[in-house]
Amino acid sequence: MASKVQVQKAATLTGHRDSVYTLERSAEEHILFSAAGDGMVVAWNLREPENGELIARVSTSVYALRYLPQRNLLLIGQNQEGVRVIDLESKNILKSVALPKVAIFDIAHIPEVGKVFVAMGNGAVCVLDGESFELQTVVRKADQSARCLAFNSFTQELAVGYSDNVVRIFDGATMELKQELTLHTNSVFTLAYSPDGKLLLSGGRDAHLRVWEAEKGYTERGYLIAHMYTINHIAYSPGGRYFATCSMDKSIKVWDAQSFKLLKVIDKVRHASHGTSVNKLFWSAHQNQLVSCSDDRTISVWDINFGL
Repeated sequence: MASKVQVQKAATLTGHRDSVYTLERSAEEHILFSAAGDGMVVAWNLREPENGELIARVSTSVYALRYLPQRNLLLIGQNQEGVRVIDLESKNILKSVALPKVAIFDIAHIPEVGKVFVAMGNGAVCVLDGESFELQTVVRKADQSARCLAFNSFTQELAVGYSDNVVRIFDGATMELKQELTLHTNSVFTLAYSPDGKLLLSGGRDAHLRVWEAEKGYTERGYLIAHMYTINHIAYSPGGRYFATCSMDKSIKVWDAQSFKLLKVIDKVRHASHGTSVNKLFWSAHQNQLVSCSDDRTISVWDINFGL
């Protein structure tokens, strides 16, 4: 099965001067944003990948970006400095939201409940109004970092992964704590609901990819030892038939979302992939390209052909 998946590097995007931590979509399938330890937020066009366009520059490293398609805004998580709201049309700063002076690991915008959630390095989840971006409330259920967020639009549940090894499930509207999933043995760095909302995938420092049945009270379906080291991110393909994981072990792996079979390993030896930790993935509907970013300061664009 694995041999049918063909992978080719389509482009390497360079220009960041520090580790590239995150990737985010835009209004158009062929344009994406990146942010890095150099404080630069850059837009890239997959049709002309040579030149990035500087969208914003902040004074701190950036781990989290979130695009708001309804208003063409980009939210930038400035570590220690809160959230900056950028109008992409004018590139002006619409607002700077002051938050606790800690790292910002993830931002989720949930139009269904009219809120923006911000995962903080002090264990807090800050809840902002989805229109005005005013801070509404701070929910703190752990002493260690809130690292990642995922929203299930079918159940209106917000899943939060923490560095105390727990995944906590909240009611997205009220932020009432509904459940705690405690099987990980180390920090939880990434969460993803399946496109149909039935499964929650979680991964992190223990290198285990765990699969939870969201519709059955989050009973665990099973787990895979997916990587040698930390799983940094999980991303579903546009159609939801596949998903990819990336790791501190420098590899990217492509999986069948139904059978959980490993279909392809993308690495330095076989594909001239990243030489250091792969931090985030973005699976674009533009020619089904998978985009990865790394501590090696580069962004790679992969053509993936499933040959089915």
